[in-house]
Amino acid sequence: MNYEFFIAKRIIGNKAYKSSVSAPIIKIGITAIAIGIIVMLIAIATGIGLQQKIRDKVVAFNGHVMITNFDTNVSDESEMPISIKQQFYPKFTQVAGVKHIQAVATKFGVVRTDTDFEGIILKGVGGDYDWRYFKEYLVEGRLPDFYKDETNDVLISQYFANRLQFKIGDNFQTVFGKEDINQIPFIRTFNIVGIYNSGFQELDEKYVIGDIRHIQRMNKWGNDQVGSFEVFIDDFSQIETKGQEIYEYIPSNLNSVTVVRKYESIFEWINIFDNNTYGIIGIMILVAGINMITALLVLILERTQMIGILKALGSNNWSIRKVFLYNATYLIGLGLLWGNVIGIGLLLAQKYFKLIPLDPSVYYVTEAPVYISLDYILLLNIGTFLVCLLMLLIPSVIITKISPVKAIRFD
Repeated sequence: MNYEFFIAKRIIGNKAYKSSVSAPIIKIGITAIAIGIIVMLIAIATGIGLQQKIRDKVVAFNGHVMITNFDTNVSDESEMPISIKQQFYPKFTQVAGVKHIQAVATKFGVVRTDTDFEGIILKGVGGDYDWRYFKEYLVEGRLPDFYKDETNDVLISQYFANRLQFKIGDNFQTVFGKEDINQIPFIRTFNIVGIYNSGFQELDEKYVIGDIRHIQRMNKWGNDQVGSFEVFIDDFSQIETKGQEIYEYIPSNLNSVTVVRKYESIFEWINIFDNNTYGIIGIMILVAGINMITALLVLILERTQMIGILKALGSNNWSIRKVFLYNATYLIGLGLLWGNVIGIGLLLAQKYFKLIPLDPSVYYVTEAPVYISLDYILLLNIGTFLVCLLMLLIPSVIITKISPVKAIRFD
């Protein structure tokens, strides 16, 4: 029988132990670990959740990698056409990890009503467009269908609809300029069939999704000419590697840029969340460890006579230290249990009930997103448990300094 574990178990189960002088300090130690786990779980879940949500929104509008003409055009409007007769289209099988490629084109226009006007970018898409990312942002109506004949149906943002008081079923006129400013501009009438809200105002205020054939006709392009290609990959963590592979494969007259490079400031900003999360984890573990050290020292002082008796009976220092480390293990486990129950409960409440809203103009999302994964929960618990236990090895050394004679006489 492991007698150290037996003694620790008897100490924990003793009613006098639960009402002793050390009881309040022990409760504070358990509470510190529980609060630490709660804060760390929330920091990791919201940090990763916010990163993924913002990243997915930017990717929804641009793809992971954009293939464009190799020119000096830095605007959002497609100026020089690209032929769709490429080896990498419609299936980009030459680079592993590419799951989809789609052809798009963009053109700047001005929407006008009887009382107002608004500048927009018409993003023309075709039958190869993957609506998977936009499905979760659709708040009203339906997604347009561009598979068959040319259509005037468009998908607009809720921001745009609120600005001009549009609703499903309304139509509006859009004016598109020509290269020769002296010529009469193009005027197109579009029908609103769907309204989306990504919460990313910087993009919502720009884009109206419509049929690419309108842009092809206005720009006098052929049906086999588009403005750019959007490439989607399987693993975002490989975006720089895949972006380089795509760049090396495409013809020399084409250029490719990853979404991370295009929106560099946004991705630099969300990467700061990692540093904040690491800092919070470090502080919380340190605070929890210090509280547990305090609780262990009080336990040792409270059981000084017991330590002296065990030494007098022949127990060595390490054996007695194990008794108190077993005791501390129980307390740490109790704190972890309550911390996980409360922390995961709060995260699930936020995930399903959206309790905490955020300002989309600052955070690009309307509520605090959470990412819950068993991997980081287990890693966080195991890491916290081991670090706290290792920290307790230091104060347990005090047991080696206790003299049996003086300890038995201790009062």
